[in-house]
Amino acid sequence: MFKRVDRRGCFAYVMRMTKRDIIIIPDPLLRQVCDPIVSVDDSIRALADDMLETMYEAPGIGLAASQIGVLKRIFVLDVAKEDAPKEPMVFINPEITWESEELSVYQEGCLSIPEYYEDVERPAQVRVSYLDRNGKKGEIEADGLLATCIQHELDHLNGVLFIDYLSKLKRDRVMKKFLKQAKLTGKG
Repeated sequence: MFKRVDRRGCFAYVMRMTKRDIIIIPDPLLRQVCDPIVSVDDSIRALADDMLETMYEAPGIGLAASQIGVLKRIFVLDVAKEDAPKEPMVFINPEITWESEELSVYQEGCLSIPEYYEDVERPAQVRVSYLDRNGKKGEIEADGLLATCIQHELDHLNGVLFIDYLSKLKRDRVMKKFLKQAKLTGKG
């Protein structure tokens, strides 16, 4: 949500529209484990395209299918800098096949937990096998922000949220805030 001043000087709150609605905590769908995709066909490619459009418009750098209410093992991401050309990636049925013992800390946020950010410690490097948008097998070794984003989105496919890595006190505090908002909006 962002603020805009209209011609009379009044503030109007406008919610940016996306291709698909993004589910917000405490929606129980975010805690579901996603099912593997049996075959990559036009419907899966259309889903990937919708997810990318939704992610870019939100705006975000990653989006898992469960965040739009689709319980399938697919996520999209693009960690290119804002002023660089887009580098969209699609991961279908991803699996981490190796992770480093070395850890790194990044401040994470989530489109399903808007405007909340915390430092999370994860393996600094990962190797991931996956299918691309055409069903072709791929493998990538990632570090830095890309490794963090892959792990974050893969967690979504397993019903795990980045707040699960926080202390119980911080996790309870953020859940309480979003439960209150859900009750106020009639979604809880």
